[in-house]
Amino acid sequence: MMQKWIRRILGGLSFTSALFIFQACYGTPQDIEPDFLVEGEVLSKETGIPLNGIKVIIPVTLQQEFTDTNGRFSMYTPMRDSVKIEFQDADSIGNGYYKPFDTTVKQIQDKVFLKINLELY
Repeated sequence: MMQKWIRRILGGLSFTSALFIFQACYGTPQDIEPDFLVEGEVLSKETGIPLNGIKVIIPVTLQQEFTDTNGRFSMYTPMRDSVKIEFQDADSIGNGYYKPFDTTVKQIQDKVFLKINLELY
């Protein structure tokens, strides 16, 4: 019984030591690219109502987020010459069924605000 506890303590110390050595050698991950804020509002083109549950995707970074009940979204992404952003209706039962839409943002500054109107099928 006592040997089992000693083995567990030594195993835990060995694992912790290995993590400490790994971090000492390689350091903590750092974000070396500057980021910019993408935020916006997604509305229905037909009614002007904010759309909840629209999936907003930045394909190059595999980032995604869903719009809230006010149709709003925001996320930080690495700054590039241009960034493609896709919009997909992930909640077609609640919203209706909206066509996918994509746009490319160019001349990126620190912050971009998009106002997107999605069409029904």
